[in-house]
Order: sequence, then structure tokens, then C-alpha cells
Amino acid sequence: MVQHNFKSIQSVPTAKDFIDIVLSKTQRGTPTVVHNGWAIQRIRQFYMRKVKFTQSSWHDKLTQILDDFPKVDDVHPFYSDLMNVLYDKDHYKLALGQINMCRNLIDRICHDYVRLLKYGDSLYRCKQLKRAALGRMCTLMKRQGPSLQYLEQARLGGGCEPGTSCGMQGLLVRQHMSRLPSIDPNTRTLLVCGYPNVGKSSFMNKVTRADVEVQPYAFTTKSLYVGHTDYKYLRWQVIDTPGILDRPLEERNTIEMQSITALAHLRAAVLYIVDISEQCGFTIAQQSTLFHSIKPLFSNKPVLIVANKTDVVRLDALSASDRALVDEMAAEAGRISSGGHAMMGTSDETTLVTMSTLTEDGISAVKQVACDRLLSSRVEVKLKGKRVGDVVNRIHVAMPKARDGVSRPPVIPPGVAAARARRDAGERRRTEKDLQEEQGGAGVYNGDLRKLYDLKNPDWKYDIMPEIMDGKNILDFVDPDIDARLEALEREEEALAAAAADAAASIDLGADLDPEERATLEAIRGKKKKLVADHRRKKSAGNNQAPIPRAVDPERSRTRQRMQAELGAMGLDAAAAAKSAARSQSRRGRSLVRKRDRSAAADAEMGEAEAPPKRIHSSKSRSMSRGRALSMAAPEANKGLRDATQRNKAIKMADKAQWYAGMQAKKGEGDRHIPDLMPKHLFSGKRPKGSTDRR
Repeated sequence: MVQHNFKSIQSVPTAKDFIDIVLSKTQRGTPTVVHNGWAIQRIRQFYMRKVKFTQSSWHDKLTQILDDFPKVDDVHPFYSDLMNVLYDKDHYKLALGQINMCRNLIDRICHDYVRLLKYGDSLYRCKQLKRAALGRMCTLMKRQGPSLQYLEQARLGGGCEPGTSCGMQGLLVRQHMSRLPSIDPNTRTLLVCGYPNVGKSSFMNKVTRADVEVQPYAFTTKSLYVGHTDYKYLRWQVIDTPGILDRPLEERNTIEMQSITALAHLRAAVLYIVDISEQCGFTIAQQSTLFHSIKPLFSNKPVLIVANKTDVVRLDALSASDRALVDEMAAEAGRISSGGHAMMGTSDETTLVTMSTLTEDGISAVKQVACDRLLSSRVEVKLKGKRVGDVVNRIHVAMPKARDGVSRPPVIPPGVAAARARRDAGERRRTEKDLQEEQGGAGVYNGDLRKLYDLKNPDWKYDIMPEIMDGKNILDFVDPDIDARLEALEREEEALAAAAADAAASIDLGADLDPEERATLEAIRGKKKKLVADHRRKKSAGNNQAPIPRAVDPERSRTRQRMQAELGAMGLDAAAAAKSAARSQSRRGRSLVRKRDRSAAADAEMGEAEAPPKRIHSSKSRSMSRGRALSMAAPEANKGLRDATQRNKAIKMADKAQWYAGMQAKKGEGDRHIPDLMPKHLFSGKRPKGSTDRR
């Protein structure tokens, strides 16, 4: 039998919302641009794709609805009848049948129009066929509006027929089904029933963790409530049913019919609550009449008559006629529980118990008796079944037999007997905890692990553990005089080291050298010392040392003579630069040459300049079109360029490098910006109406 989860049913949209959902999904999920200049086959495929996508969306969503809602013939008979009581089974099946028929018709419409689209001879005709197909599908779904509305909203009990309008006072079928209690029809169940206001909900609140509303008026409980309790390490479910009135079945309302359905289909122990104080508004005679009218629903179930409100009226204080009615109900309950026969070996106390939900007197006894009766009943049913014979035939219970007449009493080892005697005498074994407290406590005490060693000779526990290397004990190779020999060896090594140092000091490496060679040796040694000093200074500073200014150069290595020599080797005249450096040198590193002095020097140089040189550049280069001043002027002094040819070449190289940067829209060599040529918020998704101003 199919176990259905009513809480997983998804919401059912209205017909208008359904159409909007599917058409918007088609618009978002298929291409939207088609041109008249395309090949006709491409245009046909464009519109066929739209029709097929729409049909697939309808099919999937309608299939989801049909699969979510339970089928009346597949669920348990209890749920089937409960759905019939709440929603009218015929209307429910009719609504699902219309949804199924609509799904099939939409599939057929798609098949027909796709076949017509294959022969479309123009874009206009294909578009009209697509429009007709989607229009027929939407018209078909509009006709299913009442069925969709019924599945989402219907009146409690009978519902509203498909094709008619359901009022706002109706109850949501899907939501109500998802809120139905999770009742397991096959588990251990206690079913509480009776007239309204007899104490059914109060009893359930006492024995379970449920919180059912209790009020002093009739029909406070309008539906089935489920609670759970534990007994003998088993989980039991307790069901509180709405009150039942004594009237014909066809006159009972939906609330009462829920109780009748539970009594008819659930295999449970029935607790019929009787208010012996008659404070519920019904006499004991009326409650007895109701019991006899619904007793056909108790067949093959253990039935228990529970006399409630004993704190107001004791069972012994009832009148003779009322007590006779209660005893008659108890006897009838015993007969029903035994399958229509009188109960053997039991009395009426097993079917008649008393309690008070106000003082909680007898509630645990009622629970215990009901659970025991149900357990024994379930065992009897299983033993009477057909499957028991197959199981019993495969079970063999072995009974051991005595092999001889020798008595073999249990034997207790002497050590165990001595330990028991010491324990009985009050002797207590000292534990590691006791030793720790005696020897300084936690953090100070160091446990002795060697005392637990299991060795052949217990005296070996505290021996020095040897060290093993290459499978051999190191202690076997230790010389007893190793310390004295080691000391003598160290003294000998010290004497040899001192003799070697004296011999090295007495050697004169320059004794056999002439004065020229001796001078060369001294120069080599000085150079070596300088390299070592430079290396050590650089190593100590590392990479954190800032560039040293020329004014604070400790070795004064950046001199005018060195600059003039290095530039002369490159073919440049450094006389003017050396002269300028000599004039501008100062203690603080600032120039001492006045502005007028520099101007005078510049005028003198301009006066000495000769006629303008000939323009030198390549005719194929566009870099020389930047201006006549750059291409015609002679190279300035102190720029590191020999002549105008080298200067023009440098200009070309700079222009070429800048051209590459310009082609990539770079500001310079250091520009690492990567532009976003297509921002996602402007180029993603479909364009809605009125957004073309920023595309």
C-alpha cells in the first residue's frame, strides 16, 4: 500500500497565474528575435521550438499536481474515507480527472500544430500558427479554473463542485491535507471516543505531550488529534476523536464522521469514556445507548469502558439502574473483545476502570490496562494468521539433557573468594587516585608505570633499560675506562693543535720574494681584505639599506675623475660635466651656482654654436612629424647621447613604445587597468520594454 506524504503537496495556482507562469517561462527560455530574411526552415524551427517548450511546461506542471495529490484508491482505507468525509471523494476524483484530460489535450494540440508548422511557407503564417497553438492551450487552461480552485480551496465536508465558484469561507484542500495528523494505521494505537465533554481531551493531555484545547462546551475538538506516549519501551500513539451524538449515520455531520471513520478503520484499543457524574449534559442511559449503537465498529478490537469524573461521583455511589447500565456496557465490551464470546478467566474489572482527569487518579492504571490488552490482542491476531505456521516450522527450541547423575555445583576460584572476603571485611583497594592524593595531588604526582610490567622475573622491572643499535646492546661495547681515555685523547689533540699554530707562525711567506713580488703580494692582500669588508658590510645591511647619497659615501668612490674616465670610455666628452660638478659641489649637496651664472654659461654656449645641423631622420618614420625642434635640434649636453642620429633613434623608439600603449588605450607603461567593455548589467538577459536608451 502506498504511503503518501501529505505535507509535500505544492500549492496549486489559479488559472490566470498558471497561464502567466508558463508564458513568461516560454518568453525567458526561448529565443525572441526572428528575421524575415532567414531561411524558411530556420523560421519553422524557431516557432516549433516555442510551441514545444510551452507544451512541455504545461505537461510538467500538471504532472506535478497529479503526482502530489494522493489517489483515493492507493492510500489506506482510513485516509480514503477521511478524504471522502472532508472533501467529497467524487468531486475530488473529478477535479483530478479534468486536470489529467487537460494535460492530454495540450499534448495533442502541440502535436497537431507542430505538424502544421512544418508546412508554413512564410514568417507571418508560422507566427499565426504559433499564436493559435498557444491561444488554444491558454483557453483550455482557463476552463480548468474551477478544478484548480477546488484543489486549492473547498468547503470542509462535501467541498464545492468543479465548475462552480467556491466562497472565501472555504477551507484550502491542499493546506488542510498537509495539516492532517500523521496517523500510522498499523502501529499501536489507543483510540479515545465518547460523548462531547466527557473528558477525552483531558485524558489525552495527561498521558501524552499533546496540548488539546479543553473548554466547558460541546464539540471543542473538531478534528482528530494525535499524541504519543511510551509504555514498556514502545512508542504508542493516542488519538483524540471529536464527540459523537446518538443519531442516525446519515444525520451526523463532518466532525462526527471523522470519529466514525477512525473507529471503523484503525486497529486500536478503544477507550469509551463515560461521564458518571452526568456533568457533560448527557445521562448514563444516553451514553449507554450511544455505546450500543456504535458497538459494531468495535468488532475485533479490545474495548475498555472508562468511568471518568470519579472525584465528583464515586462508582459505588451510583444508583442501581445506572450501575446496571455501566456493568452491561462492561460485559458487552468483554464479549466484543473476545470475538463475540464470553471472556474466560477474566472479570469485568479488565474492561471497566475508573479515573479522574482532574485529580489524575487512576489515569496510569487506565493506560496500563489498555496497553496490555492491546498487546495481547495483537499477539493473538498474529498467532491466528497464516504466516505464523511458516515461522514456527523453522524454529527449533533445543532443551538440554543431563549426560549423567553427577552433581556439578558452581566453582568459585580461591582468589575471587578471598577478594570477596576482604571486601566484606571493609578492606578497600588502593587506587591511583589515592596514591596521587598522598603524593602531592594532580600536577605533582607522577604515576609509576613500571609496576604494571609483566616480566618473567619481577625483579627486572626497575633495571636500567639497555639501548639497542643494529640488533646489538650498546652497553656490551662500553669500556669501563672510557672517561680516562677520552680525557687523554683530548689533551693530545690540544698539544698537536698548539704545535701546528707555532709552526705556521714561524713560516715567512715573503722570505724568498723580491721587492716587486712583495709589493704585488701586499696589493693582493689589501684587495682581498677590501672585498671581504665590502661583502660583510653589504651582508649585514641586506636589502633594507637605502641608497647612499654621494655626500655620505664612506669610501668616496663617486669622484669626478672616475666619472670622466667612464664617460670617456663610452666616447663622450665629460669635461663640461666635470667642470659643472666641481662648481656645484657643496657640503649639503645643493648647487652653489647662481641662476645668472647658469644663464651666462648658457648664453656663452649658444654663442659658440655653429650653423643649424642638417635634419637627420628616416623618411619612413612618422615619429619625426612631432615638430621641427625635436628633429633639427642638436643633442643637449649631459643627456648621454653622442650625436643627433642617436637622439633621433631614441625618439623613434619612444614613439613606437607609446604607439602600442595608445592602441590598447593605456595611459602609459604603468597603466594596468583592464576595462570592462561589456558591463553585465547592460548586456545580460532580455531587454524589457523601455530600456533601449542605454544599450
